[in-house]
Amino acid sequence: MPRSRKTLRNLPAAALALTGLAAGLTACGDAGADAPPGTVEVVASFYPMAWLAGEVGGDDVHVRTLTAPGAEPHDLELTAKQVANVQRAELALYVKGLQPAVDEAVHQHAEDSSLDAASVVKTLPPPAAEEGHEHGHEEGHDEGHEEGHDHGDAGYDPHIWLDPARMATIATALGDRLAKADAENAAEYKSRAQTVAKRLTDLDAKFKDGLATCERKEIVTAHAAFGYLTNRYGLAQVPIAGVDPSNEPSPARLAELTEHVKQAGATTVFTETLVSPKVAETLAREAGVKTAVLDPAEGVKEGSSDDYMTIMNKNLETLRPALGCS
Repeated sequence: MPRSRKTLRNLPAAALALTGLAAGLTACGDAGADAPPGTVEVVASFYPMAWLAGEVGGDDVHVRTLTAPGAEPHDLELTAKQVANVQRAELALYVKGLQPAVDEAVHQHAEDSSLDAASVVKTLPPPAAEEGHEHGHEEGHDEGHEEGHDHGDAGYDPHIWLDPARMATIATALGDRLAKADAENAAEYKSRAQTVAKRLTDLDAKFKDGLATCERKEIVTAHAAFGYLTNRYGLAQVPIAGVDPSNEPSPARLAELTEHVKQAGATTVFTETLVSPKVAETLAREAGVKTAVLDPAEGVKEGSSDDYMTIMNKNLETLRPALGCS
């Protein structure tokens, strides 16, 4: 007998007739589609959270993604319909401090039915704006960070998903949260969460091995998205832009970065998939080095066959030659 859920009470008859089609939607599913009968409705703020919800939830969940495929998540503004989706979802999965519009919608409509992924892991301080770059270090904020931060002032770096070990922790927490929301399928959620966490732990080990012995330890990135990755694997990032990739550097800062790249002996300036490469390409040209794509896994373009795991594996294969790893 189907479970009783708030998402089913007013389900249109047409949606019931299309259950088979709707059940095939993935974690990047249509934000406007009705949830299939008997599934838990999850709203995910952007791609990494949607991927995780789909992997842990499996066929027992219907995931709506607030950020469209290929869109830069920092720029997200929510429509009235998306806010309504947040309100009616049985779980909203997000990273507080990354998307102010999502933070506000959750605060207003879903505080008791949300999971802030950053609240279950140790967070790192934001990149030092005055220096324009951030070096990996072990200091962090305890689990359960303070609530109510303003836009751009979360008090921590929100790019937690670029550390596979932290993603494994989030997977486990998500499995537990879904198990509470849907006790009938609790064992399945926890089993899938364990499987996903193991895959992410294996990925973490692969990164550790692959970046253990490198000639260089510094990466020049399009924006300050890689603090958790560099912290985890003993590297350092020198970002062109800050946490928000839309903040382009001044000519003076670009000249400073050019000199830094030359002095550091870097071979590569890293561009991204969802951000214009023009500034990074200018820096690389002025410094006499090449460019390569280092994907912050913030989104996947429509039609791409990549997922979080393939993106991260490609990042490792990009980093190794750029850093002279043996």
